[in-house]
Amino acid sequence: MGPTDSKLIQSIHFGQESNTEFKYSPENGMRFKRVFSIEGQSPFDSVEYEHRQSMIREPNGTVVFEMNDIEIPKEWSQVATDIIAQKYFRKTGVPQYDSNGTPKLNADGSPVLGPETSVKQTMHRLAGTWRYWGEKHNYFASEDDAQIFYDELVVMLLKQIVAPNSPQWFNTGLNWAYGINSQSQGHYYVDPDTGVMTQSKDAYTHPQPHACFIQSVSDDLVNEGGIMDLWVREARLFKYGSGTGTNFSGLRGNGEPLSGGGRSSGLMSWLKIGDRAAGAIKSGGTTRRAAKMVTLDLDHPDIEEFISWKMKEERKVAALIAAGYPSDYEGEAYQTVAGQNSNNSIRVPHKFMESLENDGSWNMTWRTDGSVCKTVKSKELWNQIAYAAWACADPGVQFDNTINEWHTCPQSGRINASNPCSEYMFIDNTACNLASFNLVKFFVPETKEFMVENFKHATRLVTTVLEISILMAQFPSKEIAQGSYDFRTLGLGYANIGSVLMMSGIPYESEDAYGFAASVTALMTAESYKTSAELAKLLGPFNKFEMNRADMLRVIRNHRRAAFNTPDSEYEKMDVKPIGIDPAHAPAHILAAARESWNDALAMGEKYGYRNAQTTLLAPTGTIGLLMDCATTGVEPDFALVKFKKLAGGGYFRIANESVPLALKNLEYNEKEAQEIIDYMKGTADVSRAPHINTTMLKEKGFNGEDIESANKALKGAFEIKFAFNVWTLGEDCMKRCGFAPEQYNNPEFSMLHALGFNEEQIEEANQHVCGAMTIEGAPYLKVEDYPVFDTANKNGKKGVRFIHYMGHVRMMAAVQPFLSGAISKTINMPNDVTIEDVKYAYEQSWKMCLKAVALYRDGCKLSQPLSTSSSNKGDEEEEVEREDILETSSEALTLDKEEIIEKHLEEVSQIVKMIDTSDHDDAVRQASEILSQHASDNGIITPMESYTRDGEVAERRVYLHGEKRKLPSKRSGITVSAKVGNQKVWLRTGEYPDGRLGEVFIDMYKEGAAFRSMLNLFAISVSMGLQFGVPLEKYVDKFTFTRFEPSGFTDHPNIKNCTSIIDFVFRVLGMEYLGRLDFVQVPPKGIQKKKFENLARIAEVGDKQETLELDSTVKSNAAGDAVIQVEKMPKIEEVQDNLPTMEAPKPTVQMDAASAALSDMMGDAPACATCGHITVRNGSCYKCLNCGDSLGCS
Repeated sequence: MGPTDSKLIQSIHFGQESNTEFKYSPENGMRFKRVFSIEGQSPFDSVEYEHRQSMIREPNGTVVFEMNDIEIPKEWSQVATDIIAQKYFRKTGVPQYDSNGTPKLNADGSPVLGPETSVKQTMHRLAGTWRYWGEKHNYFASEDDAQIFYDELVVMLLKQIVAPNSPQWFNTGLNWAYGINSQSQGHYYVDPDTGVMTQSKDAYTHPQPHACFIQSVSDDLVNEGGIMDLWVREARLFKYGSGTGTNFSGLRGNGEPLSGGGRSSGLMSWLKIGDRAAGAIKSGGTTRRAAKMVTLDLDHPDIEEFISWKMKEERKVAALIAAGYPSDYEGEAYQTVAGQNSNNSIRVPHKFMESLENDGSWNMTWRTDGSVCKTVKSKELWNQIAYAAWACADPGVQFDNTINEWHTCPQSGRINASNPCSEYMFIDNTACNLASFNLVKFFVPETKEFMVENFKHATRLVTTVLEISILMAQFPSKEIAQGSYDFRTLGLGYANIGSVLMMSGIPYESEDAYGFAASVTALMTAESYKTSAELAKLLGPFNKFEMNRADMLRVIRNHRRAAFNTPDSEYEKMDVKPIGIDPAHAPAHILAAARESWNDALAMGEKYGYRNAQTTLLAPTGTIGLLMDCATTGVEPDFALVKFKKLAGGGYFRIANESVPLALKNLEYNEKEAQEIIDYMKGTADVSRAPHINTTMLKEKGFNGEDIESANKALKGAFEIKFAFNVWTLGEDCMKRCGFAPEQYNNPEFSMLHALGFNEEQIEEANQHVCGAMTIEGAPYLKVEDYPVFDTANKNGKKGVRFIHYMGHVRMMAAVQPFLSGAISKTINMPNDVTIEDVKYAYEQSWKMCLKAVALYRDGCKLSQPLSTSSSNKGDEEEEVEREDILETSSEALTLDKEEIIEKHLEEVSQIVKMIDTSDHDDAVRQASEILSQHASDNGIITPMESYTRDGEVAERRVYLHGEKRKLPSKRSGITVSAKVGNQKVWLRTGEYPDGRLGEVFIDMYKEGAAFRSMLNLFAISVSMGLQFGVPLEKYVDKFTFTRFEPSGFTDHPNIKNCTSIIDFVFRVLGMEYLGRLDFVQVPPKGIQKKKFENLARIAEVGDKQETLELDSTVKSNAAGDAVIQVEKMPKIEEVQDNLPTMEAPKPTVQMDAASAALSDMMGDAPACATCGHITVRNGSCYKCLNCGDSLGCS
């Protein structure tokens, strides 16, 4: 067990030099007051602790990480516990202590080494290292100020008020605290005392705490600074958990001359090599997947190929899998193609946007001599950009002139690129280390007060931390070491503003929200620049300040003008004007403090300069946001109203979004009203008083008090009520008391509630009471005008229809961008049904609103990803609509003229007449015409079909009405499909009528347990019976595609490359083979698969046509005047992509874990988490996992 005694922890600094001389500056040094810590009390005693277990599982239950008996603050969630235990605790090389603080020793007297096991150890090595380097280099006024600095930071970290970026947690303090070290990795640093470039002698004396890097590349193959050298520099960053970005516009385009003769292969060949290199350096242990940004100027000769790069690569993946390569995300198919390990962005200048508005043309130019190589219409190029983003979310757009108009150091070079998430934008060969505040910790919900003074104090502290981190850091190249030393850029930001807004009762998509966010951002940046000026007074400004003094002060004045909302005419050297803060919609006390801080920041900068060229940005805060238990990241809104809290012992607990009760209180709903609204949203998790299914009714059915208590316990984490009523929850004794035999309750298809006599309507009403609607829409007492307060990034629950419009995201970004040194990592989420025109509009408005960069994602747009799904239990409203549609169709059919029916469908009438029990022939004909009217299909009157004897002879030909079985012959043809789904082998076999229609289905699996195989077999039997009794195949396909449960994932089928479950796979195959459906097929069928449906289409010339999506076809008449369908061609994959429908998927018949169930309704594109396999969600321009906290971004 690790040390728990605070005094013992604070004495650990094995790597500190014994003769270190600390320096203080009583006159100008940094002085700090206590706000979060208490004089005379150890900062580690500011919170209570408990010992926990951390275990992370894959969806199939496999344990991927486990750590026991770790010391964690009581207030931390289990997700935060898992993150620090799995990712941030050092796993080796840490001296171990027993419970009374005595060092553990080996037999030879050497210390026993192992992992960090207490959060106190981790916080000490971070805060202690920052203090050590600050004291060593004269940052503090006194030793007392250094101690306060340390104490305040420890408390802030323990109370989740702030968190630095991940590389700080990975690397900082390993040498200072524990003496851990290893051989040099080729890093450099500028000695802060001498200013001399120095190569690091080891790996950890100078840690690598920076998350974000921008590197240059020259048009040279093997020399220093060239293409191959860049891959080496990137590798040094990826190994330590950092991300990097580069603008490749200096590389020659395809066909340009080479110095040795011949022609260049072009930019794309090098990008593919770099992508493969990055893909090989994926995270193992505690660091993460490589993260990189590839940027290209819009006038590059290869820009059109770059724009469509990722879109085309998605199709290559499908083709490689079809050729037999492994289909998993880490498999050879994905590793072979390019573009899987980077975000792509294009640099768009004002000149292009103006050309676009004027319907002008755009020139691409050769890199070697600057001459024009190609000219295109600006609108044509813009359409290519919008279509690619619409189709696969790349490339993003960076507005070049806007970025450089806010540039503080243009005399030192222009800004060409960004980090992977687009929030850090500065000169090439520089780096930025990030930290983010949890804004909820500065907000008092009861009074709706934002604690301005605390926030200013925290900003000053953490700005100092980030500045010290530059002092102590090492870098992957001489150029970056020099650039960081010269410019000292910082990346202070925040998270959880979405929660603060909801708690305040302010809709995210509102002017008040934009005013609040802008005011807080303005205050943070102003106070950070003010601290930077204070540091400059002590230590001097950054080296290149004097060269850029006029430009930096101009930028500071423009920031200040936005805070004061001055007229556009007052901004200096800005073509596109920012959006200032409207005092009518901003909190007065925050805005007043921000304006005062901007006055001070400008005045102090004019007098002392600034220590740092940049200070703030908004990072995605993926992993560190979850570490701080933030409900929202960066400037994002919340994603759901009902969430599932992970429990220490496994499983999940359903909770209301913590912001909702506070929002209701601030909206002045009384306690009773608020509770009923919350119960409506998340349910009561108690069947005692539920309608229909309650204590009284259940006891009448055989339940006792213990059974009901077991059900209620299970309901706390259940997604639906039926998941709590089974033998695994209630036990066999309960089942037997209720009169069920083992063969019943052990059957996977057994529904206890139905078996107890409750109908679907009763179960749904009880489910609403117990598990809630998952949305606030329709809640009792809640006023419609208050709905916008609870809008989230996604629709909520089965009934929810509201979500934040994509322009709401753009406007929020535009509100805060004028007050950031850098930019914003955020994705504009768009629903699946948006058009390419919507994409262009979002981009154009982003430019007009002075955003620096923007990335968007259209739900379900990637070919390798299935569409978003939602529960198939559509609710009373949708079922009522469906019933109304059926009645309306029947009513219209009944209006058909009886004589016209008899005339056109003489054979059908004569067949039905034979089945009518009447001696009056005229009455029989009348009844037959009415029957035909009521059984008209979507494509017209049902035509007669044959039934068959056992030997395959035609027994009779007649119309089959609903509910009648059409017999299959004993010997029938069909198809057999063998495939792997999520590494599980599955066989699908079919039986067909002689006319080619599907009549039966068989499903079998290998290695699965008998229960699951039996369930699939019984399911196939029920489907087969439905098909033979007249249920249209298309209805099954529509209902069961996109069903989500394990096993799922990639397959080795030649056409269906990805599925969400075995059932989803089966009905995708059946839909493709028998209906010609291509909307859910990743690779269009060719050869025999294509001929299969074409043969069925020819059968349709004389028979009934099943319901399908529209194909490219024409309807002609044959000699007899009957409609004949001629299939001209299969749709191209682009055409299918353009017309992807949004489909409703049924509720799985097996229980999914609560987190996956909650996320199944959300808009999302993200791949499965590489660490634990759970669903990831969009986070800024990257992804994060809500189960284990893994992040594919920089923070």
